[in-house]
Amino acid sequence: MILDTCFIIDLLKNKNGAYQKSKELENSSTSLLTTAVTIFEIWQGIHDIQNPERIKKTNQLLSSLGLLQLDIDSAKIAGEIHSRLINKGIMIESEDSMIAGICVTKNETLLTRNVKHFSRIDGLKIETY
Repeated sequence: MILDTCFIIDLLKNKNGAYQKSKELENSSTSLLTTAVTIFEIWQGIHDIQNPERIKKTNQLLSSLGLLQLDIDSAKIAGEIHSRLINKGIMIESEDSMIAGICVTKNETLLTRNVKHFSRIDGLKIETY
């Protein structure tokens, strides 16, 4: 299962839904992964964090997850997804298209609360919390 940026941020903020879902996942045999795109998105906002302990906690969480890259196949799928959504007039952020491309290519489910955007993508498996 690929953890979306919003799930990781919610988990770091100890939001109840994310915390409960993380406990559920701990008790399962599900492999927990994230993407290099999510690392990019998280690090865009990390400069706002002045607390060294929160930065340490963020690094610990991210290093505990498997990491998937935006490889050539994923990038091609992401480009197709993004183009299709633009043509339909229902565009999402480029980063979300890249995350979706990785999920589709790797045949992984995306754990997100951003169902509104990701549900626009045919063939993407989504789970929420």
